[in-house]
Amino acid sequence: RQMKRETAVKTPYFLVDEERLVKNLELLKEIQEETGCRILLAQKAFSGFFAYPLMRRYLAGTTASGLCEARLGKEEFGGETHVFSPAYREDEFEELLSYADHFVFNSPAQLRRYAERAKQAGKSVGLRVNPECSTQEGHAIYDPCAPGSRLGTVKEQFDEELLPLLDGLHFHTLCEQNSDDLETTAQAFEEKFGRYLRQMKWVNFGGGHHITREDYDVERLKRVIRHFREQYGVEVYLEPGEAVVLNAGFLVSSVLEIMKNGMDIAILDTSAACHMPDVLEMPYRPPVLFSGMPGEKEHTYRLAGPTCLAGDVIGDYSFDHPLAEGEQVVFGDMALYTMVKTNTFNGMILPSIVWRNRDGEEILIKEFGYEDFKGRLG
Repeated sequence: RQMKRETAVKTPYFLVDEERLVKNLELLKEIQEETGCRILLAQKAFSGFFAYPLMRRYLAGTTASGLCEARLGKEEFGGETHVFSPAYREDEFEELLSYADHFVFNSPAQLRRYAERAKQAGKSVGLRVNPECSTQEGHAIYDPCAPGSRLGTVKEQFDEELLPLLDGLHFHTLCEQNSDDLETTAQAFEEKFGRYLRQMKWVNFGGGHHITREDYDVERLKRVIRHFREQYGVEVYLEPGEAVVLNAGFLVSSVLEIMKNGMDIAILDTSAACHMPDVLEMPYRPPVLFSGMPGEKEHTYRLAGPTCLAGDVIGDYSFDHPLAEGEQVVFGDMALYTMVKTNTFNGMILPSIVWRNRDGEEILIKEFGYEDFKGRLG
C-alpha cells in the first residue's frame, strides 16, 4: 500500500500500519500452532504498547531487559513476562519479582545471588549460555559470541552444582539472520549443553530470527523447534523483536532545504542521530519509498538531518523528480529499534506516533514537545 502524500500530522512522525503488523503476527501464530513453541515479543525492539491489545491475541507474552520493560509487559501486554539482564540490581529485584514470571540469569554468580529468591516467589529460573558459535557477518557490535563477550556463560564456566536451581537454558546469538544460522547455533548449543536439557523444562532460542522476512526458511525453523521438543521434551521459546514489526512502520519526514556541495543535499526535519540512531550505529541504509540507489534514477540527493552533527547523514538516494522544499520523504521499516532509541540531542523534538488501522484511518497516538526535552534534564 502506498503512503498518503499528505497528512494532518506535522512531520516528522512514525506511522505503524495495522495491516502489515497483522501479516507478521499471523505467521508467528501459525508457527506456534504447528510446532507447539511459544513466541514472545522482545520489547527492546518495539515497546509501542498502543499495539499490545492486538499483539497479545497472537503472541504468548513479552521479554524484557530490565525493570521498566518488565513492568510495561506485565501491565500492558499480559501473558508470560520474561526478563533477562547481564546483571540485576539489588535495589530493583524485589519489584521485578512482582512483574516477571521467568528470570534468566547471565552467570553462575548471578544465579547464586538471586535464583533462590526467584524460585521461592514461584518464578521459573534459567541461565543464559554462550555456545561460542559466531554466525555474524559484518556486525560485531551485535555478536554475543564474539571473543570476550559479557553475554552468557561459556561451557568452561558452567557450574553443574547449580543445575538444581535451573528450569531452563537460554541462548541468544543471532541478529537479523535466517534459520540456517539458528540451526548451526543450535547444534553447537547441543554439543556443549545438550546433556543437561532432559533436566530442564524449557529452552529459549533468544531473538534475532528474521522470521517474517520474505526469504526466511520457515520450514527449517519448524524442524529445529520440533527436534528440541521431541528429543528433550522441553518447551521451546523464541523472543523475536524485529520479526514482529518488520516492515510494519514508516518515518514520514519533510524536506526543509536543498543545498549543493559537490552534489545535491536535502536537509530533512528528521535526524539519523536522533530519530533512527541504528543508521549510524550499525550502520545501515534505510529504505525510502519511491527512491533508488544513487544514479539509478535521474535525480540523486544526500538525505541529511538538521542537527549540528556533521555525520548526521542518512544516505544517498535517487528520485524520478527533483525534491522540493516541503515535500515528504518516507522511510520504510521504521517500527523496530527507532521509537525505543530516539533521543533529544540538539533539542530535537521527538517524532509523533501515528497508528493506521485496517480501515486506513490514521490515529494520532502521541505528540511530543519542549517539555519532553526539558523534563529529562532536570
